[in-house]
Amino acid sequence: MTETSDPPLAAPRAAVPLTHRQIVEVVLGLVAMLFTAMVSSTIVSTALPTIIGALGGSQRAYTWVFTASLLAMTVTTPLWGKLSDLYDKKRMLQLAGAVFLLGSLWAGLARGVPELLAARALQGLGVGGLVALTQSVMGAIISPRERGRYNGYLASAMAVSTISGPLIGGLLVDTAGWRWCFFAIVPFSVAGLVLIQRFLKLEPLRRETRIDGWGALFISIAAGLPLVWVSFAGRDFPWVSGASALFLAGTLAALVLSVLVERRHPEPVVPPRVILERTTVLAVVASVSVGITQFGGSVFLSQYFQIARGFSPTAAGLLMLPAIAGNLVGSTVSGRLITRTGVWKRYLLVGAVLLTAGLGLMGTLDHTTPVWLAGAYMALMGLGTGALLQNLVLAVQNTVDLPDVGTASAVVAFFRSLGGTMGITALGALLAVQVADRVREGLAAAGLAGQAGPDGLDLSGLPGPVLHVVRDAHADAIGVVFLATAALGLVTLLAVCLIPERELRTTVARTTGRG
Repeated sequence: MTETSDPPLAAPRAAVPLTHRQIVEVVLGLVAMLFTAMVSSTIVSTALPTIIGALGGSQRAYTWVFTASLLAMTVTTPLWGKLSDLYDKKRMLQLAGAVFLLGSLWAGLARGVPELLAARALQGLGVGGLVALTQSVMGAIISPRERGRYNGYLASAMAVSTISGPLIGGLLVDTAGWRWCFFAIVPFSVAGLVLIQRFLKLEPLRRETRIDGWGALFISIAAGLPLVWVSFAGRDFPWVSGASALFLAGTLAALVLSVLVERRHPEPVVPPRVILERTTVLAVVASVSVGITQFGGSVFLSQYFQIARGFSPTAAGLLMLPAIAGNLVGSTVSGRLITRTGVWKRYLLVGAVLLTAGLGLMGTLDHTTPVWLAGAYMALMGLGTGALLQNLVLAVQNTVDLPDVGTASAVVAFFRSLGGTMGITALGALLAVQVADRVREGLAAAGLAGQAGPDGLDLSGLPGPVLHVVRDAHADAIGVVFLATAALGLVTLLAVCLIPERELRTTVARTTGRG
């Protein structure tokens, strides 16, 4: 299907040009909603032992409290992006916010593990919409040239929520109970919805629409099967096995079918003209290590400080503040410089170099690393992530016209989440192998070969000498995980080098032709 057969459209944009104050009011609403959406993914990390214990869940349930939300978020992100291009962006954003609110309330009231998992899936459905639609709305009201100035706020919200989630969760569990990990985010979501309703004004969309149902189905299957596979592989069946082959074959079949459908449908969920554009392809590749760093930072750093170094959940969250500060500075400064100068590639290159260097230095972490030095490495890593996170989306948005900005934004977010989730699972498996080997070697070297290591991450009850060996093993193994991520950082650097730099346009929509 050629572009000339696309139905006529009138792209939604701000009804009148917005002032800086009006844009800030809208962005504050977007930040409030995005912050609560992203923090919901990590706030339960330190609360999970209490939650699962209170609800009588198993180790499998422990894992699926994370997986249910991430799976729903990742699978639905491109669908929400396309819906925002077909229908009213404001209404779609409010719908996603309402779905997330209902999921949060339901999770806080859950009386059993199955109910909690269903609520977490509903939360993830809303998160997928909020992640995609915040960028889509930004593209509808702010030109690419000016967008860098405001993108820093969104990047900061994502960074702060991802890293601070474990700290907030720990504080809430200790002071108010685990249910407040879900209830506490409700007021911020409501505030965001109120701000969006009051200040976001978009022209109504006039467009003939045809829903790509089969494309949505096959894309969801192609995205969901790998996430389910990495959740079970290595525990329920070997990574190299017949079951793994079935998962991969199903993924490949769904991917082929989705490509066939997308090439023929007049309104595909992921238009080929968007996904095959050179900037989009390279931005997707560059986003993988950013996604792993974004989602994995809280997971692996939390383990490093709590399991390996013996800090409390609250102290561990405070020790991760350098990563938050670095991200805030990286996103805010790079965004303002992009708006001031109109060029963006140099800041992506600087971000990729800082991220790779930070991850490489994090690869030197062990049980003897001073905490202040680990903080310096985290700050460097945060600077790189902040300079890349939203500016990669900006580079892609600058290549498409307004009718495709939601889809283009969602594509980058989708692959960042998918790659990040799968990467974290694979790195978690690597960490488990490294820890097991180091514990065995450490016990043998200490003359404790007959002693047993811990069952999972519960170190309570271990004898002092064994506990010392286990903590050192975790601390030394974490470095291997960050070194592996640093290798992906080099891929990000290469991809950024190859992205063609195009001048940022100063209008919301392209003045000539479609994207």
